[in-house]
Amino acid sequence: MNSVTDTATLSGRATTAIREVLAGGPRGPRSLLLFVGPAVIASIAYMDPGNFATNIQAGAGFGYSLLWVVLAANGVAMLLQALSARLGIVTGRNLAELCREHYSRPAVYAMWAVSEVAAMATDLAEFLGGAIALALLCKLPLLAGMGITAAVTYAILLFENKGFRPMEIVIGALVAMIGLCYLAEMFIAPVAWSQVARHAIVPSLPGGGALMLAAGIVGATVMPHAIYLHSGLAQSRVASSTARERRMLIRFSNLEVIVALSIAGMVNMAMVIMASAAFHADHREVAEISTAYQTLTPLLGAGAASLFLVSLLCSGVSSSVVGTMAGQMIMQGFVGLRMPVWLRRLVTMAPAFVVVAAGVNATQALVVSQVVLSFALPVPMVALVRFTRRRDIMGEFANGPLTDVAAIAATVLILVLNAVLLIETLGVALPGFGAW
Repeated sequence: MNSVTDTATLSGRATTAIREVLAGGPRGPRSLLLFVGPAVIASIAYMDPGNFATNIQAGAGFGYSLLWVVLAANGVAMLLQALSARLGIVTGRNLAELCREHYSRPAVYAMWAVSEVAAMATDLAEFLGGAIALALLCKLPLLAGMGITAAVTYAILLFENKGFRPMEIVIGALVAMIGLCYLAEMFIAPVAWSQVARHAIVPSLPGGGALMLAAGIVGATVMPHAIYLHSGLAQSRVASSTARERRMLIRFSNLEVIVALSIAGMVNMAMVIMASAAFHADHREVAEISTAYQTLTPLLGAGAASLFLVSLLCSGVSSSVVGTMAGQMIMQGFVGLRMPVWLRRLVTMAPAFVVVAAGVNATQALVVSQVVLSFALPVPMVALVRFTRRRDIMGEFANGPLTDVAAIAATVLILVLNAVLLIETLGVALPGFGAW
């Protein structure tokens, strides 16, 4: 029997237990935990170093005012990740594979090329974030931090050979560490909780570039690789043979998406809250990760600054692992190629080493990577919405009218905000935006 499905392995035991639940076996909290994994891994995309930079800038510059934007963006992310998981469960195919089956060969190769560039841009941001954290935490040169981050990332990727469960546990532990670090930060920073509660639900744009930053928060929320990856994780975990089993898997998946993305959303809100409490009063100019760390030390103490870097390091390493997994899935899905994990890791991290070795500012490199992602995002988003509304592909699980409207509206919203963010990043003034 295959090592992944053998009941002697952790993944094999999980698969057997899941099948027992699907067959009508015992239910309960322990049974629910069996289905936890895909959304936890995908949620890393919403806590990557790019989110750190954006949320720090939002909190430092505008205090608690943009918390409602973080909350709204998280709701959109939940919808799209739930659709991605449903696609994999119902069809037994991931998004890239379905693109290969339903689009022309030239279109498939074009989509693959765009998606590969996006995977490299994503990994650039994630890998640099982890390396920056390690370099600051251990007082190392940035290149040395990158080397150590690369080795740690590769070591974690080796868990994938042992099946899906060990990788899910490792990524889940890193997610928990990020959450715990920010929970501790909430007790250290002098938070105005009444303001947090008000601004989380009452929309406001205080001016001075708030609208543009709000566009940045929403427009950079959904990552192309997370959409591809979630469909593949749901596809390969446990195969369903009946409509009843698919309905059960979708219910469990939706519940996991709500919980995992809620945690990711709370972490993002905690980033804004911490930055607001620490920087907004006297250090509104803080916009870079290294500056935030250096400013935190005298304001909140070395402990708070170290927690910030530990969370960033966990974010960079875990998101880099997940980015490599997504890149492998994208390549295999679009063109049927699979390369060794060490080679895939080498290809995706090479741009980061080139950028640093060339002396390019790391923060500027992060900005450029977000511009590249803005170009790439329409490919998986539009394909996902198109496939999940088609009854010839999804059958009875195709989007209902309400889901269809919500998915199309969310897609249009994010694409418009990405376009706004891209145009502004390129230095083109947009009428009406400067006043905000």
